[in-house]
Amino acid sequence: MSSRSTYWGAGTSIVLRRLPRLALPPVLIWALATLGVEHSQLLQDNVSRPVLAASLWLLYKLANSTIKSYLRNRDRRQLGPDVIEIPQAQFKLPWGIDFITFAQEAREHGYVNDTMAPFLDSIGNIFNIKLFGEDFICTNEPEHIKTMLTTDFTNFIKGQANHEKMFTLLGEGVFNVDGEMWKFHRNMTRPYFSRERITHFELFARHSDAAIAKLLAHPEAVDFQDLVSRFTMDSASEFLLGINVKSLEEPLPLPHKTETEANKFALAFSSVQARAVIRFTYGALWPYMELFSDTTRKDMRVIDAFIQPILETKLDLKKKGGLEKDEEKETLIDHLVKFTDDKNLIKDELFNVMVAGRDTTASTLTFTCYMLATNPHILAKLRAEILEHVGTNSYPTFENFREMKYLRAVINEVLRLYSPVPLNQRQCVKSTVFKSEGKQYFIPAGASVIYSVLFMHTRKDLWGDDAEVFDPERWLDDRYKKYVLPNPFIFLPFNAGPRICLGQQFAYNEISFFLTRLIQRVDQISLAPDAQPLETHPPAPWAKGPGRRATEKIWPKSHVTLYSYGGLWVRMKEAANN
Repeated sequence: MSSRSTYWGAGTSIVLRRLPRLALPPVLIWALATLGVEHSQLLQDNVSRPVLAASLWLLYKLANSTIKSYLRNRDRRQLGPDVIEIPQAQFKLPWGIDFITFAQEAREHGYVNDTMAPFLDSIGNIFNIKLFGEDFICTNEPEHIKTMLTTDFTNFIKGQANHEKMFTLLGEGVFNVDGEMWKFHRNMTRPYFSRERITHFELFARHSDAAIAKLLAHPEAVDFQDLVSRFTMDSASEFLLGINVKSLEEPLPLPHKTETEANKFALAFSSVQARAVIRFTYGALWPYMELFSDTTRKDMRVIDAFIQPILETKLDLKKKGGLEKDEEKETLIDHLVKFTDDKNLIKDELFNVMVAGRDTTASTLTFTCYMLATNPHILAKLRAEILEHVGTNSYPTFENFREMKYLRAVINEVLRLYSPVPLNQRQCVKSTVFKSEGKQYFIPAGASVIYSVLFMHTRKDLWGDDAEVFDPERWLDDRYKKYVLPNPFIFLPFNAGPRICLGQQFAYNEISFFLTRLIQRVDQISLAPDAQPLETHPPAPWAKGPGRRATEKIWPKSHVTLYSYGGLWVRMKEAANN
């Protein structure tokens, strides 16, 4: 049985834990009303039991609200006389219920992160969404994010609510736990990512060559997002498990054809993330939506069925002393099996790293291709640098990547405008203060704090008037010295602090390797809107909208990671010198 398995629904155990707290007050009030009516002639003559119970319930709610308000104000005053409440988003219905329908609409039909955008415009860079009495504080201030990720790291945790929402997906893996369990996972995995390995480049070479050959064998339009998702899936499965899932061997999708013979593991891997993230839209209500079901169960069974036999084989090899002894050649599963025999722990860690490594890299490659297709002069300059340092056929090396400054600038600019993880979240343990622009904002204990690097990366006060323009030169000219060097927390595609991405350099290498091999072979990339599914074209009103949506040729969306809705359909022309 998987560590993430649920016997009933994903929300059953959560609802059962909540039941005493939810049921006790009304039960006690009804009992009190019954006793009152039965033992008081005055009450019997003047009020019915239901009316008395309703009156007592209103008194209880009023007293409860008054006490909570008093305690909240007391905590705020103790932090200083100038500490203020965060401006609150206003909704029409009680408990902010209408935010749920607004968030669903924004997720289905809006631009990426449109659940936050209207409030950032109307309220400011920090605001509070009260949903069923809970605080959901949203910010894109670098100082606030720095506080959470570094200076007050221990006070901002993933939290129980986040753990419950993502448990059937991430289990007890490194991205879903706190405290000693998080330290254990981190220390277990860190050594494997502590140095660059030649074998990683050999792996990139095999899979990038296979992907590019498949691409060039299709002169018609190709869904580049699908292609690089297969490339990163095959690379990740071999890198982590020592087994190639061979998704690149399946036929590529055809324009306007929804049917595909895509690899079951790859499909389940993508599907399960989208299903899990929907839970965040419903807030505290999500367990009731999955009281007798688990939307991730079907996909996780496919994933577990693939990983489990590999894990069993590795554990048997460990008993026989047959594990890979050369650290240069070992996979992550080899490394983890040497560390522990706990199957669930290993499986959770493998899946967490795969979620972090596969989709984020595919996202960055997808949006890099998009930017190169819409900026041919940048493609030409990047190709010139690659040919100068690597040539038309050679494989790139570590040294090549250190020399190719423009390549890194292009990647960083994509990470800035199209951050693979647009939103992240923490929970405040003890009441504290966020400081910015001369103000001190009260962060109550238990509040969820959502931060958006996507919005932070395009703020004109942080990046200049051209913040919404794709321009890799900003990483090479005086703008870098003016904006990024003095305040590095304005650029956080890999997070920061103790939870900074362990695979950051691995990701840069994989992205750089694939782009180098691709651009050695092609010199023209163009979008293929005729192949893009009609319903996934950017909505017409975007052309008059704010920010980057006005110039988008595709529809960026996100589940856990950013992706192009309907794929990224392109045509590429092989260079004459090849």
